[in-house]
Amino acid sequence: MSEQHGHTHPHEHPHDHGQGQKHGKRRWARWRHQAGHLIKPHSHESADKVDRALESSTKGMRALWTSLAVLGVTAAAQAVVVVLSGSVALLGDTVHNAADALTALPLGVAFILGRRAANRRFTYGYGRAEDLAGIVIVLTIAASAAFAAWTAIDRLLNPREISYLPAVAAAAVIGFIGNEWVARYRIRVGREIGSAALVADGLHARTDGFTSLAVLLGAGGAAIGWQLADPLVGLVITAAILLVLRDACREVFRRIMDAVDPALVDAAENALEEVPGVRAVGELRLRWIGHRLRAEVAVVVDGELTVREAHQVAVDAEHALLHAVPRLTAALVHADPAPAPGAPDPHLALAHHGSQSAAGARSK
Repeated sequence: MSEQHGHTHPHEHPHDHGQGQKHGKRRWARWRHQAGHLIKPHSHESADKVDRALESSTKGMRALWTSLAVLGVTAAAQAVVVVLSGSVALLGDTVHNAADALTALPLGVAFILGRRAANRRFTYGYGRAEDLAGIVIVLTIAASAAFAAWTAIDRLLNPREISYLPAVAAAAVIGFIGNEWVARYRIRVGREIGSAALVADGLHARTDGFTSLAVLLGAGGAAIGWQLADPLVGLVITAAILLVLRDACREVFRRIMDAVDPALVDAAENALEEVPGVRAVGELRLRWIGHRLRAEVAVVVDGELTVREAHQVAVDAEHALLHAVPRLTAALVHADPAPAPGAPDPHLALAHHGSQSAAGARSK
């Protein structure tokens, strides 16, 4: 989408030689890009953007259900050993694995909602459902940390002997293998489709894997007769869960607050500055909506351009952004005329509204 505001000016004089050179550069850039399309065809039609969005959601759903199955089997195997052995460390690990598997449910709902089209009430669509799912995941991690801490402290106060130590050790190894596989899968797919919630869930699974290994220490301590080893490892697992909670909170908080990687802003600015006809880049904003990016930008163009010419520059700018910024699906480009000497500020009418947009466009 592109937007262009300004006034047309009748050309009472022919374009000078410099202006002709500018038009020639723009034509050459468009011809060069069209030649690139012949080598590597692509499209920016709305239907293609929707197809890419559906494809990313499908990948996310596949990652969720696959990891749910793997972690479900892992937690079930560990639960059997917990009943037989009475290991509180393994109990904490099992509960954490089960909670991690269940986080697939809110994320799955979010991905399904994210496929719904925008409407007059939700004009940006339903992508923000992923952020809500991220909050649910954070709360789930916090609850599992509280439960692990409570069971470990209770066992410290009321120690008991652990049985079936070889089975406990085997269950710990199974927990590590299952969680590490799921962690790698979720993080890879989450980064590929730009889902902070899925990446946070992958980090959660990775720490679960290391806490599973910690259960081995508890089993080893119990094997040599140190009964406190099992609950102490349970407290270590609690600390590890709290570290994951901190990282997940940071990821989800940044996404809710519309934080983006500054490198994406740099890439967008560099791409816009290379567009023929763009004299300067004013306001530039990026925001995540689910696992897709949207951009709003104001570019400065020659004030002598016609409306159609300025609009073409805006279209070229949007096109450049779609190529330069990964996972960007839409950009709103506003073309500002370059100020003429002695001419009033074209945004002066917005000043008494305290417009952040007008201020941001002139801040550079």
